[in-house]
Amino acid sequence: MTYTGSPPFGRALCAMITPFTASGGLDLDGARRLAAHLVAEGCDGLVLSGTTGESPTTTDAEQAALIRAVREAVGDGATIVAGVGTPDTRHTVRLTQAAEQAGADGVLVVTPYYSRPPQDAVEAHFREVADASALPVMLYDIPGRTGTRIEPETVLRLAEHPRIVAVKDCSYDFLAAQKVISATELAYYAGCDEHNLALYAVGAAGYVSTVANAAPGQLRAVLDAFDAGDTATAARLQRAAIPLIESMMSAGLPGAVTAKALLNRLGLPAGPVRAPLRAAAPEATDALLSAYRKLPEPTV
Repeated sequence: MTYTGSPPFGRALCAMITPFTASGGLDLDGARRLAAHLVAEGCDGLVLSGTTGESPTTTDAEQAALIRAVREAVGDGATIVAGVGTPDTRHTVRLTQAAEQAGADGVLVVTPYYSRPPQDAVEAHFREVADASALPVMLYDIPGRTGTRIEPETVLRLAEHPRIVAVKDCSYDFLAAQKVISATELAYYAGCDEHNLALYAVGAAGYVSTVANAAPGQLRAVLDAFDAGDTATAARLQRAAIPLIESMMSAGLPGAVTAKALLNRLGLPAGPVRAPLRAAAPEATDALLSAYRKLPEPTV
């Protein structure tokens, strides 16, 4: 029962950073400008207030204001998926309802972290959140941060819920992802940029990308080439992005830090990160910029 429909949130989604002012306040004008830029450069959708969006250090009110501002900027030209995951089911429900009121098209719900609930509690958490609004839900499986997998058997059961429609996969379990893709109609999205093409080739819907903050057109070109049947070009473009992917995601700094460092150098809205994160050192930012400049020109 492999997923074969139109991607519920589009194919090329950016896990957008949350721009801040120099003093650390929420920069809504910057968010509007960055959102419009990302959509113009090839993003079908924007995921707000996720890990890259520094959700642990933004308030509920800031997150709702961000949704409204980005919706104003992109209109109906892109989907908006709001990160609402917290370790508290009641809080997650409230954020889901607030996201719906603010104009989101869907919600990204991460596994409850720190408390490490067993699988029956994980399943109950997601079901309660999915029942709390009319918004479609994207499960977010990232055990390296949460400490808890959404086990494949749990995902299979959750796939029966009418509003649970997608998965952002950062499990690094490629076998399990293929098994669930084959057995359900869930739209799988690669959450780790090095897997964008690999998962897409076996039936995923697309990606939710941190690297797309800086290179939206280049990453979309990978999917476009694959869809056109030019798998050799798709593979070449994916490989060409690997130095930037590695610099942004595997060089010892969080993606929010590297994305903001690169965007600031490129003259795009970003601003500082909030503590406990710290800005990238100049030499790290130089390396990011060098990797970025080696990318082939995008074709959107």
